[in-house]
Amino acid sequence: MQDRTMAAAATFLQPSAHTALAGVWLFVWLLWAAPAPADPLPVFEVAPGVFVHAGRHEETDATNAGDIANCGFVVGDDAVAVIDSGGSPVIGHRLREAIRVRTDRPIRYVVNTHMHPDHILGNVAFLPDRPDFVAHRNLQAALAARGEHYRQAFDAAVGSVAAAEVRIIPPTIAVADRLELDLGGRVLDLVAWPVAHTDNDLTVLDRQTKTLWTGDLLVVERAPAIDGSVLGWLRSLDALAVEPAARVVPGHGPPSAPWPDAAGDLRRYLSRVVEGVRKVQAAHGTIQQAVETVAAEEASRWRLFESYNPRNVTAAFAELEWE
Repeated sequence: MQDRTMAAAATFLQPSAHTALAGVWLFVWLLWAAPAPADPLPVFEVAPGVFVHAGRHEETDATNAGDIANCGFVVGDDAVAVIDSGGSPVIGHRLREAIRVRTDRPIRYVVNTHMHPDHILGNVAFLPDRPDFVAHRNLQAALAARGEHYRQAFDAAVGSVAAAEVRIIPPTIAVADRLELDLGGRVLDLVAWPVAHTDNDLTVLDRQTKTLWTGDLLVVERAPAIDGSVLGWLRSLDALAVEPAARVVPGHGPPSAPWPDAAGDLRRYLSRVVEGVRKVQAAHGTIQQAVETVAAEEASRWRLFESYNPRNVTAAFAELEWE
């Protein structure tokens, strides 16, 4: 139909008009053929210039495309910092589009709060911006050990087509202790933590709004995952409690929550895991007995409890066995 319409038009138009019409059709065709921009990820402005997307309480699959963790960005006068990039390239692209809807300031930093794939696989979407990728000094070694496993697991969960763009992006700035990032009229304070949720947890505090991004050092509603040290995690929660924050952005859960009250449920759960495992060990019980009984009273309080509590108890049992 399009060819017949253009041919008919050419019959009745003078050459100059024909050329003009051809130019219009070319323009329309280019618009149609150009890749469509990603659908912006919905975000909440939890404080002025602080935007958060809340992930789903699910495991990664083809339906959610890895959209299972909180991520977002902070806008300064001169630049933007991304705080976690999402659990897949497609989520990273959508997050990038959400930034571009709100500002044209350069994306100077992509901060990864820890190594888990639901927080880092969106990094690849930001390569065109040439940002610095900022992380705990231990993150690169963790990715070297697990990166290929993460890529294969993502492929199995979502399919090889969706996984084709996945790349493990190493940090360009490693934080050993503390680091300040200046976005122009806005400073972010980064802290590298001892072994806790993982051995590479990093937090970000926006001084201007006193908004604290914790990564998975704090999770709300979704069951936590002990991938480091349960005792170290409890110590880190104690230390975090004194951070001068008005609100917190957890790694999973609502876009923001009051601080330090938001840590109450996590502290209780981790404490019950420690207490329960110690009780089983004191009675010379087995790890299987611990898995079947420890923290069972917490089941109704956490999403995905059945998937994560057995792993957490197992990890805690190995850690506490040699106290």
